[in-house]
Amino acid sequence: MADQYAYSGDDKRPTEIPAIRWEEPPEGPVLVLLDQTRLPAEEVELVCTDAPALVEAIRSLAVRGAPLLGIAGAYGVALAAVRGFDVDEAAASLASARPTAVNLAVGVRRAQAAHEAALAEGGDIRRAAAAALAAARQLHREDAEASARMAEHGVALLDELLPGGGHRILTHCNTGSLVSGGEGTAFAVALAAHRAGRLRRLWVDETRPLLQGARLTAYEAARSGMAYTLLTDNAAGSLFAAGEVDAVLIGADRITADGSVANKVGSYPLAVLARYHHVPFIVVAPVTTVDPDTPDGASIEVEQRAGHEVTEFVAPQVPVTGAEAGGGIPVAPLGTQAYNPAFDVTPPELVTAIVTEEGAVSPVTAEALAEVCARSRRAAAG
Repeated sequence: MADQYAYSGDDKRPTEIPAIRWEEPPEGPVLVLLDQTRLPAEEVELVCTDAPALVEAIRSLAVRGAPLLGIAGAYGVALAAVRGFDVDEAAASLASARPTAVNLAVGVRRAQAAHEAALAEGGDIRRAAAAALAAARQLHREDAEASARMAEHGVALLDELLPGGGHRILTHCNTGSLVSGGEGTAFAVALAAHRAGRLRRLWVDETRPLLQGARLTAYEAARSGMAYTLLTDNAAGSLFAAGEVDAVLIGADRITADGSVANKVGSYPLAVLARYHHVPFIVVAPVTTVDPDTPDGASIEVEQRAGHEVTEFVAPQVPVTGAEAGGGIPVAPLGTQAYNPAFDVTPPELVTAIVTEEGAVSPVTAEALAEVCARSRRAAAG
């Protein structure tokens, strides 16, 4: 199961504190995760010794973000294999831990397929476990490479759409190194613009109800020395109206065959605002986030999370005596029902471009996405 120990990293940047890593201490292999529920107050790591511990970390959002979930899923299968647990059972539980995030299932299937192939070729259990681990490590490396390429393509697109630099970018949720094997997706683009001297301001939506923007994106922006400002989600409209937003950059948890984008709830209203105010709305995600088996947005299973995330407020490192449910401070009357979808879906006609490691897709069409996926498969095969 998972153990915890404090990690002090006051003088480190997020990229120097891996969001996920595989370790092999004398007592056996483990998967070590930076617990994102404890940020920014403290940097604490979770040590997972089996798949159930990782499933709980995924469901509690200790580990989160589409690309990182794929990496975690692959490592989870490898962990089960190396420690001698039932690999198929571990794969099934991991793949279903968060249904909307397609990368999770992709990572699980990749490591599971490597394990099965090694067994089919006559390999023993140990060799099959090594194959699963190798597949997970390869996915981890590929994601880091994809992150760098997305940043390059994203900055090029920004410069094309907004010549002259001085970009004022609005982002939602968290898309940096905490969700990636590299420096992230949408945040990686903003970070590259910052390093090139072309970022004037990063507007950070707090991202209710779990405040991934306030707790995580602001944390990464501060450590990267970026000029950033935090705002409540419902202040975004006034920011657009004041002409203070040049582009919106978000990530994605699933992109369907027609280009519909499932992302953290609150993304769709930003797309509507961006369209009304003639501001580019750009999605940055690796090709693994594109799900050709899901035809459109209506076919996406949207995860519904617990109501106490809305009816209670939880701050890191704030103990609440006698609290129930989520252990937070009640902000609504007892018994209040809450609507708490984890994601919403933005239709392709509201998306200016989807930036992947294979380049930008604009306009967003099923045919263009299919071509990007095919190009990615050809590159992998070659």
